[in-house]
Amino acid sequence: MLEVVYADQGYTGQATLEAARNSNIELVVVKRLDASRGFVLLPKHWVVKRSLAWLSRFRRLGRDLERLSSTLLGFHFVAATVLMLAKLKPVLG
Repeated sequence: MLEVVYADQGYTGQATLEAARNSNIELVVVKRLDASRGFVLLPKHWVVKRSLAWLSRFRRLGRDLERLSSTLLGFHFVAATVLMLAKLKPVLG
């Protein structure tokens, strides 16, 4: 079950906070310091970027050709499952 969601500043707002509370999810908004300039590594931000990069390797997810949103959600679930199973596979030397 999903317990914590890390989001960027685009998800600050009352509606997002209420939706997270209604789903019993802790919403953690990762914010950039106002005084910082240039590239700043944000905590937990790389986890989201890396996960999206892994999912983008599945070509079917790159296009939205499905009629039902549940089908697209199913393909995302299958892709994430394949990625996680690959991590659990013992390394053959």
